[in-house]
Amino acid sequence: MRPFHCTWIDEDLRIFSESINKFIDQEIEPYYEAWEHDAWMPREIWNKLGEAGLLCVDIPEQYGGFGVDFKFAALINDIFYRRGVGAIAGGGIAVHAGIVAHYINNMGTEQQKLTYLPKMASGEYVGAIGMTEPGVGSDLKALKTTAKKVDGGYIINGSKTFISNGQHCDIVVLACRTGTKDSAKGISLFIVESKLDGFIKGKKLSKLGIHCQDTSELFFDDLFVPDNALLGPLNGGFISMMEELPRERLMLAISGQAAAEGMLDITVDYVKDRNAFGQRIADFQNTRFKLAELASKVRVQKAFVDQCVTLLANNKLDAVTASMAKLNTSELQGVVADECLQFFGGYGYMTEYRIAREFVDARVQRIYGGTSEIMKEIISRELLKD
Repeated sequence: MRPFHCTWIDEDLRIFSESINKFIDQEIEPYYEAWEHDAWMPREIWNKLGEAGLLCVDIPEQYGGFGVDFKFAALINDIFYRRGVGAIAGGGIAVHAGIVAHYINNMGTEQQKLTYLPKMASGEYVGAIGMTEPGVGSDLKALKTTAKKVDGGYIINGSKTFISNGQHCDIVVLACRTGTKDSAKGISLFIVESKLDGFIKGKKLSKLGIHCQDTSELFFDDLFVPDNALLGPLNGGFISMMEELPRERLMLAISGQAAAEGMLDITVDYVKDRNAFGQRIADFQNTRFKLAELASKVRVQKAFVDQCVTLLANNKLDAVTASMAKLNTSELQGVVADECLQFFGGYGYMTEYRIAREFVDARVQRIYGGTSEIMKEIISRELLKD
């Protein structure tokens, strides 16, 4: 939104923003509505994202990235959501480049980095993260997928669900139980290639929103991975996941913030052009006051999100602050979606209108990456600890 420009944008980022917008203009926006209708994004878009330099930008140059700081990755997420094409960025780019690539970069061996990161940066490989299981959501300590040690490697059995990029994925960073049952100390991470025997891609799940984003079930049936597939220390996966969650949750906060700004933008334009009872909708006091309230809340929130972006860029963002950002932005995104849709009247309920897509897309923000209730639990524990 014009008054809400990111405070951390410098000249390099401004130039980069032009490249992002140009890519959306040429490769995303003309096709996005059809992709949403078909509930499918073509696989080749990943290669185009890689060719355009929009994948793994903050990964070191020797592994295929640009070696820039987090702000460049944040800007990609911001612009895609601000432009109303967030399904490509949130569950797609952000998972692939913002989560999976950083697990490998931060915890992988040199060989793992050289094997996977350049292919992820080019779009040759698509990455997914395998944590959530049927019956096991935010409580990662309770996961049941197992990796049992055998000569030369591990045998993996189990299943995962709600996996972003699950159909397109070539590799999955997979959380498995390798130790004590129902304990955080018994979880390990593995890099698992989808071409392996025993890796089964289940059905693509039908979702309330973000339709073109690929979300699937995955199954593992006596799948063998070699010893060098272990990512990070054995039985150290839970700590590793906790260390990466602030980044993931801030990316969700950036998404929610940008989406709210984008919705306000299109709503302001709509109420200026639409008439009712002989005057513009913008001329009704209720319209002016309601938009003023929403814009004020979003603007105040913007200052906090921008602060968090700067903190993470300087490796100073803690888990509690990231949880506050994720909680507040996702909740406000839902409010803005609901209030803005109301100004569109019956047209707001029609799926060809962007506001309708924004409304259903906003709902998952309060669920994935840790529910709002989990965010409140994390924040309250810090507030109330002795």
